[in-house]
Amino acid sequence: MLLPIASLLLISIFGDFSEWSHLLRYSLPNTALNTVLLLIGVAIFVGAVGTGAAWLTAAYIFPTRNILIWAMLLPLSVPSYIMAFSYLDLTHTLGPIQSTIRDILGYSSPRDFRLPDIRDMGIFGAVIVLGLSLYSYVYLSVRVMFMSQSANLIEAARTLGCSPSRAFMRVMLPMARPAIAVGISLALLETLNDIGASEFLGIQTMTVSIYTEWTTKHNMQAAAQIAMVMLAVVTVILYIERISRNRQRYSNTQKLKPIEPVRLHGYKALLAMFFGWLPIIVGFFFPASYLIYETYIRIGNYGRVSSDLFDATFNTFILASIATVITVCLGLLIAWVVRNPRYKFGKILVRLATIGYAVPASVISIGLIYPLGHIDDFISSVIEYFTSAPPQLYITGSIAGLVIIYVIRFLLISTGGLEAGLSRIPISLDNAASSLGMKSNRTFFKVHLPLLKPALGSAALLVFVDSMKELSATLLLRPLSFETLSTWLYAEAARETYEEGAIAALLIVLVGILPVIFLARPHLRHAINDHE
Repeated sequence: MLLPIASLLLISIFGDFSEWSHLLRYSLPNTALNTVLLLIGVAIFVGAVGTGAAWLTAAYIFPTRNILIWAMLLPLSVPSYIMAFSYLDLTHTLGPIQSTIRDILGYSSPRDFRLPDIRDMGIFGAVIVLGLSLYSYVYLSVRVMFMSQSANLIEAARTLGCSPSRAFMRVMLPMARPAIAVGISLALLETLNDIGASEFLGIQTMTVSIYTEWTTKHNMQAAAQIAMVMLAVVTVILYIERISRNRQRYSNTQKLKPIEPVRLHGYKALLAMFFGWLPIIVGFFFPASYLIYETYIRIGNYGRVSSDLFDATFNTFILASIATVITVCLGLLIAWVVRNPRYKFGKILVRLATIGYAVPASVISIGLIYPLGHIDDFISSVIEYFTSAPPQLYITGSIAGLVIIYVIRFLLISTGGLEAGLSRIPISLDNAASSLGMKSNRTFFKVHLPLLKPALGSAALLVFVDSMKELSATLLLRPLSFETLSTWLYAEAARETYEEGAIAALLIVLVGILPVIFLARPHLRHAINDHE
């Protein structure tokens, strides 16, 4: 985990300092400003939409509410680069949205009437695209907080003369700050990791600059120096998030009385439905419908799918499967070490896993290129010594480098889920097994592992989907002529052949829906029971 960061530090410090001067004068001011403005905009968007959606579904009853509770998670299945890809074509001058508006207003040509497309909107357009993809992080964390708070707090505020809206602003919103901080921090880390949406929309962020410096200019030192600045930004985000959580500590000594949602009627119920479904329609149904339509047109016109796309799909599933198996096995090992009191370094391993998830993939990738290159040289020299085989890139020239970075990036997902699963297994079972003469490793395989099957399944699913969607690291570390679904889509978007990339995008979205369904199972059952 620390190797990429150490590598970046060495490259930045011991390289040519004239690069720093050039970056500070020409490159960093613009890219840093764009990145900061994007982060501020996304924070405001996801904070407002996510918190509003959480309160709406927690405090009020209206038609379709039970469906809306889980449907709020659907935009998580649409990565930001696919959201940008879809809206570039949807809002194009000749796209369906502007064409429909012209037909309604009676204009026959774009020369007569033209609206700005999503790229023309600059950073504001990027904020909308990224915000629609990421607001569910805030929704999830804040809604859990609202549902865990006592209704006595609201009732006390009401008896003091507060209206419902004032009670929310004065009581519930301050208590939600830690949860809001957690959700916004996750969204901002994902924003920093984004490369596709920003590049598609023409926003030169620090992540895009890293990619440009390395792939176009082959300037490793400049890329490493920008990556170090991004590390500083990540540190600031994590520090603010931790301070926000630590300063807000509340306890409730009374028996929890859940919030009683208020039933809405008439126009209020209609307004609640409208504002509740609006981010879902714009953030999921519009892009998903567009991808389905373009896929139908593409297959209808050509009657087949490109063989190269089949290769990219196969590569994606193989790569994600290998990364998932290794990541889940390592996560299981770390979770077991944390549970076992004999090992004092378990918490340190969890902290290291957190670093891997918090640091953007582009930063880790640049940090890995240099040490992996030296490992390649060592392996080649050993093999050449014994076999006289010509030097090859055994790691950076294969999918091994991608697997390594996927494991580093997503180890926290598997570790967190499996650690939580192990914590739900009573220690008394371990003691009972020990009294029967079982050693700790046998207890793990005979007792823990069977009980961990649900946690293993959920961890594997989440890691597989995230590996399948990963774009930044794949672009930087993939072998030559190696395509995945995400890089295939990236290439088609660069050529503006959107109908060709729609099939790959649709496959990613369809697989991305699986963890959403997994997370929403309780709400789905509740909605079905209510309907019956």
